[in-house]
Formats: sequence, structure tokens, C-alpha cells
Amino acid sequence: MRGQARSVSADMREPVAARCAIGPGHGPLLPLVQGGHSSAPPRQAGATLKCRSRCHQSSSLGETTTMHNAGATTTTHSCLSPRLPHTAAAGTGCRGQKTSWFGRSGSGTWSHVRPIPEARPVWSWRAEDATDASRRTKKSPSAGSGVLRARPPISTSHKLLLASFLVLVGLLAPAECGNPDAKRLYDDLLSNYNKLVRPVVNVTDVLTVRIKLKLSQLIDVNLKNQIMTTNLWVEQYWFDYKLIWEPEEYGGAKMLHVPSDHIWRPDIVLYNNADGNFEVTLSTKATLHMNGLVEWKPPAIYKSSCEIDVEYFPFDEQTCVMKFGSWTYDGFQVDLRHLDEIEGTNVVDIGVDLSEFYRSVEWDILEVPAVRHEKFYTCCDEPYLDITFNITMRRKTLFYTVNLIIPCMGISFLTVLTFYLPSDSGEKVTLSISILISLHVFFLLVVEIIPPTSLVVPLLGKYLIFAMILVSISICVTVLVLNVHFRSPQTHKMAPWVRRVFIHILPRLLIMKRPQYQLKHSSSLKSEFKSLLTPGGTTKPNSMTDGPFSTTCRIHGSTNIHEDAYTLEDADKSPTFRPFQHNLPHCSPEVHRTCWCVNFIAEHTRLKEDSTKVKEDWKYVAMVLDRLFLWIFTLAVLVGTAGIILQAPSLYDDRVPLDKLLSDVYRQQRLNV
Repeated sequence: MRGQARSVSADMREPVAARCAIGPGHGPLLPLVQGGHSSAPPRQAGATLKCRSRCHQSSSLGETTTMHNAGATTTTHSCLSPRLPHTAAAGTGCRGQKTSWFGRSGSGTWSHVRPIPEARPVWSWRAEDATDASRRTKKSPSAGSGVLRARPPISTSHKLLLASFLVLVGLLAPAECGNPDAKRLYDDLLSNYNKLVRPVVNVTDVLTVRIKLKLSQLIDVNLKNQIMTTNLWVEQYWFDYKLIWEPEEYGGAKMLHVPSDHIWRPDIVLYNNADGNFEVTLSTKATLHMNGLVEWKPPAIYKSSCEIDVEYFPFDEQTCVMKFGSWTYDGFQVDLRHLDEIEGTNVVDIGVDLSEFYRSVEWDILEVPAVRHEKFYTCCDEPYLDITFNITMRRKTLFYTVNLIIPCMGISFLTVLTFYLPSDSGEKVTLSISILISLHVFFLLVVEIIPPTSLVVPLLGKYLIFAMILVSISICVTVLVLNVHFRSPQTHKMAPWVRRVFIHILPRLLIMKRPQYQLKHSSSLKSEFKSLLTPGGTTKPNSMTDGPFSTTCRIHGSTNIHEDAYTLEDADKSPTFRPFQHNLPHCSPEVHRTCWCVNFIAEHTRLKEDSTKVKEDWKYVAMVLDRLFLWIFTLAVLVGTAGIILQAPSLYDDRVPLDKLLSDVYRQQRLNV
């Protein structure tokens, strides 16, 4: 059954503007009149009531509809369940029921209910809510009457428990949430504060800003790109007259932390920046003091340009600068000074705080002075100020000494062994070329480390070039020595000065002694052949005169067999023999032929010994040259290595690094060890 209910006051005769739709399955709408008489329409079992009000105030606990007209007040209160359908039952102010009362001087009336052809619901309940309602209806003892019982009200113990919980949450809240003095101070200071205006009383006044750096870590020094990366804090201090207060007026608060974006800040930037971030990117909170002093210490990671001097690499010292200044204000508006600056001087010896510095594994910090500069440009009369922090670093050379210097020196000293290797081995040139290739490989490694500059050659590069030149010369000398070693009488004739210098003079200077060695077989054969002849061309008794030769058989010619038997066109050439001439007919031809053969063998052996002697002399000259160049190259390697490596100034710098003296982190690490 669908219809329309209209509620009209007895005196007003105006509708209450409540349109209701009654459907099956819900209880009736019962009026409650306080202090007066009421009439109600007949109860209809199983009717559902859904309402829509044009002027209502809804909450999770109910609905209230109020109308004012000519002093009459009509109020409708309803208790709505968030999940159950809105049903009406007898009673007031309960969940699950809708109770309406109307009052004007304690009286109210109900009008009859008329059907509405097209009534639509205000709220469309979901299927699960209807299911829950049906379940609750089945469990309720009065479900047969179509009335759902309301949930019991909250007990007093539950209210006490809830109040205790709220009190506990209030006690555990942060102190700032319950600090009205700090909030009032913040509001009073920054309510009318303009952060775009320089905090000075007069426009012509100069605001003094003091800065100081606290170095936390030296991250990297890129030699190739010439960039120094540092992690530091830029500490800034200035006075703001608009941020002064009396602590007694604000509960004794003497200090306040505020976001730095809410106050005026000096635009201090790093002039020699290399990555695009010229200013501090992290806006941390600033600290305000009651006397107007503002402290701001933001952390930052800077990449600054640094001119790298690689003349003494890897025994080098580098000085990198960090130039800070105001980008907007000149010297007449912002006076930039160092925090530890003494009046009358612009130089601070220790301008960087190293108390929280973590030591670098590659660099030692030697000096950190700060210098204040005033620069005038031709376009302007006002000065522009900046503070330059100079960071002098010394490279720790252990890594480069172990991985570059010692291998290069070892390869260079291998050049000396080339001259100690015997020439007959055939590996002298191979060893020299292998050494040269090794030095080229190390040179390529050094080129990858050092910056590509054409201003100066690094120290290690000089040493590698020296070693390669030395090895190249050793290859040339080795070829020359091998040429001398394999000379012979048939190809070369030894000059007298060569014999005198390299066989008689230099061996004594080089502490060399040539062993005296002769062939036993050739000497014995020669002695036996000479024993056959007597002085004057006759044979000894019991030799040629005895036997079948008798005394009439003599070897023809003069007694000088060497002159008559052969002639030498050149002392270094093979002998040429002339045939014997038989002046004595008493000797048989066989004897003369035998004597000629013996003479030929003897002379050939003698000439071979002479040729071998000349070859041995050339070999000895080559050995003397090897010994001479052995000493020369040994001395050259020693002098060259010492002359190149020892010219680095850092090798004679005995200053103790400042990070060892001033770093609390380093001292703490030493104590833990």
C-alpha cells in the first residue's frame, strides 16, 4: 500500500513538508506529543517508512527536522540505524525506530493518510543490509509484529573507559601540540613578516652575514674532469630585528625553530659550481634566538671546479678553491664575513671546521685557509664580496707506488739484463722488445688516469717515456753488439785501434780478464812436424836420414818450408801452394808427395787456428761492449729513476695532516681500535 502522509498543526494548517512512503514489512508511524493531546492514524502492520525531508540535519545517530512559523515550532526527531531500515515503533529516541513529535503550546494532531501514486524512496538500501535486517528480524522475539528491537544504549562503564582512553591520548601527544606559547610566538613573529625584504631598519643600513664551512667528507677529486666533490655544511649567521621577542611574554621561550622558507635568507651561492646547483637545495629549519640572531646550517653536496696540476703526479699536491658570495646583494647591502674572522684581517688560517670530517682514503688535508675578497667592477661603484676557501690536499701515494711506480721501475731494470744475456742465446732482441711493449701497456694505463692536458707532462709519464727511450736505445745497442759478435776474418778486418782499446785497455778498466786457451791437438801436430826438420833444412838423425831415404834424400828447397811450400796472397785468406820441385833425384816421388801432404795439413791447421783466433777476438770485443753497456745502462736507470722521482716536492713535505689533528671522528676511531 502506498500513500501520502501529511502532518498539519492545529493552528498553522500548514504541511510539515514530510513526504512518506509506506510499504509492506514495517511498523507504523506513531506520534509523540509532549504535554498535549494527540491523534494518530490507524496502525498498519508490516508497513515500511522511508522519508525524504527538504530541510533536515543528518548524522550517524539520527535526523532532526525543524520548521518555524508564527512563533510555532515543529520539530521532528528520528533515530536512524546506519544499517537497518527506518522503522517506526512506540517509544522515543531509540535506534531502529523513528519517533516524531510536533509541538505548539503542547498540542499536536495527525491528518489522515492518502495514497500517492508515484512515491519513490529517498535511500536505496543495499542487498546485504536487507539480508542483515531479515536475519535480525528472525532472531528478534517480536519479529512477527514487524518491529525490530533497538541496540542497547552505551553503559556507564563503557563511557568511563572511552574517557580514560581520550585522556591517555592527550597525555601522550607531542609537547608542541600542547605548547600554546610557542604557537603564539610563531604567529606573532611571522604573521606580518615579509621574507622578500632585507631585514634592516633603514634602507642604507648594511646587514652583516657571517658564514663558515664544516667539511664532513671529501667524496672525490676527479682529475680527468677537474671536479672536486665535497659534503659539507654551510653555516650562516645574521641578525633580524623583526625576530626579537621577550621570553617572559612567551613562557620563557628563548629559541624557536622555524622553516627557513618562511624567513629572509641571504642568497649565498657557490660561484665556481660545476653541476648547476649553485645554492643549497635542502631547506632545513632555521634557529631563531630571542635577540634576533638567526642560525641556518643546511647540508649540501657541492661539485666545484678545481684546477688540477699534474706535474708531479702521483706525488702531487692540489689546492682547490670554493668561492662563496651573495648573488643579489652588493657589499653596501650585505657585508659577507667569516665567522672566525679577526677584526683588521681578511685571512682565517683554519677557515673550515674539520671536527666532523671523515678521513679520505686518497687525500690528506694540509691547509684550509679562508680569504675575504672585495672586487670592484668598472660598471659599478659598489664592491662585491666573496669568501674563498682554499683546501690544500696531498695525495696518498701508497696505491700508486705499489701498482705503478714499482712495476715500472722493475721493467726498467730488466733492460740491464739484456746486456748480461749471452749473444749466442739469440734472445737479446726478443727480451728488449718485450720490455718495450710492457712499458707501452703501463703508459696507456697512466693516460687513462691523468687529465688530458697539454700544459705539462706528469712525473710518472716522464719516467715511462725515459724508460721507453732507454729500452729503445738498448735494442739498438744489442743489434750492434750482435753484429760485432758474429764477425769473422773472411768478412771483416780488425783495426789496430779496436784491438788496442777493446782487447787491451777496456778489459782492465771493466775488471775483465781474458783466459789463455790453446788447442792441444793443433799444437802437438805442429811440434811434431817441426821436429822432422833440423835447422838449415836437414833432418834430425834417426829420422829422415835413416831408413830408405839415406842421407841423400832431403826435402827440396830452402829450409823455410812456409815460404817455399805456399804463398799467401792475404794474411786473412786461404793459403795457395806451389808444387815441389825435385832437385834431388835420389828421393822417390812417393816420399816427396807424402811430405807435401803433411806440409799442407800443417799449414791448413795453422791458418784455421789463426782464423779462429780472429773470431774469438771479435767475440771478446762484443763481450767487452756488453759489459760496458751493462754498467752504462745500470747507471742510467739508477740516475734517471732518482732524478725523475725524487724531484717531487711532496716527498720532502713532513707536515702532519690537519684531519689527523682536528677530526674528532678520527680520534674516536683510533680509540676504538
